Amino acid sequence: METDTAVMVRIGELWLKSEPVKKQFMTVLMRNIRAALDAKNLDYKLEEYRGRILIYGDVERIAAIASRIFGVVDASICKTCGNSQEEIAATAVCLVGRKLSSGMRFAVRARRQHVKGFTSQELARTVADAIWERIPDFVVDLDNPEYEIFVEAREYGGLVYDDRIVGQGGLPLGTSGRAMILLSAGIDSPVAAWLMMRRGVVVSGVFMDGGRWAGPATKDLALDNARILSTWCPGRDFTVRVVNMEPFFTAMTETCDRHYTCIFCKRFMMRTAGALAEQGKYDAIASGENLGQVASQTIQNMRVITASEERPILRPILTYDKEETIAIARRIGTFHESPGDSGCRAVPKKPATRSSTDLIAAEEEKLDLVRLIEEACASAETWIACNGKISKKQLNT
Repeated sequence: METDTAVMVRIGELWLKSEPVKKQFMTVLMRNIRAALDAKNLDYKLEEYRGRILIYGDVERIAAIASRIFGVVDASICKTCGNSQEEIAATAVCLVGRKLSSGMRFAVRARRQHVKGFTSQELARTVADAIWERIPDFVVDLDNPEYEIFVEAREYGGLVYDDRIVGQGGLPLGTSGRAMILLSAGIDSPVAAWLMMRRGVVVSGVFMDGGRWAGPATKDLALDNARILSTWCPGRDFTVRVVNMEPFFTAMTETCDRHYTCIFCKRFMMRTAGALAEQGKYDAIASGENLGQVASQTIQNMRVITASEERPILRPILTYDKEETIAIARRIGTFHESPGDSGCRAVPKKPATRSSTDLIAAEEEKLDLVRLIEEACASAETWIACNGKISKKQLNT
């Protein structure tokens, strides 16, 4: 009996799509897997089957990489063999000897697809009987086992594994359009960016640099968020445009009603991001806004902010509890334990929680918004993050 070791990648909701869409999404997913493995300079062989992808090579490293790719439900290091009951059972016996001992609660999880001659239940019994002969006195417990072994009989062979590395799920990156996100030094916006990427959206960031109106750690933290996010799209650039917002802050604080500072600021950010999105042909703007978290994020104020930009404004963490957002930030690596001073010096003591479009528009007429937006876009620096490293793009001279 010949066996080999491979990483088995399982796919989730892609299989709910129509056949043409499924084929398209699988093409993108396979491309993303190759890009991630190539970024680590790994040698590998990749095989695609219905509902499964098998990757041969340095399985420990490959499994860890595959589990971080959007669209992957889980990854398992598995033994491959023939698809007969006897070959699968013999392979299972070899595998369980490392972990299963007498008296343990145990379960066999069996699946069969396009293989005739036996059912999934019969396959499970055959495997359990073979293991019993080698390691007697285990307790079958299908509800609360201490140890599980998974066996699959498929037309292309047998698969045997006893562990699953939980993946990210979602959709393959590159299947849901492109968005520009307002990326900050805080907790919320990088989580929002990651959630967008998890739904297949290619994301680029725009960081609004407040200059003297922002804490000294702000820019470095925002760029570090971009650097970390790039590790979730290996082999692909994560671009950030750094825009100088200091002239806007100065003009606004000298001219407009300070109670509405946060609304003026967010509307200006949306407009500037929209102008950059127009240049780059992005489909939407995204932000880390969260309902009721700060004064500008009440329903009334978000309505006024939304009116400033014609593109869809996507807010993936709109209803998240703060602790939920922090938990994701910790998991994806963007939570900074000691962030330093990243506060905003322009926030008023009593920011308005309600506004109207007419009121804000009247105040904005005091500003030369067209010029300020044009100057902000012209000031934009381009930073490129890739595979966990970031550098400023040098302009050709």
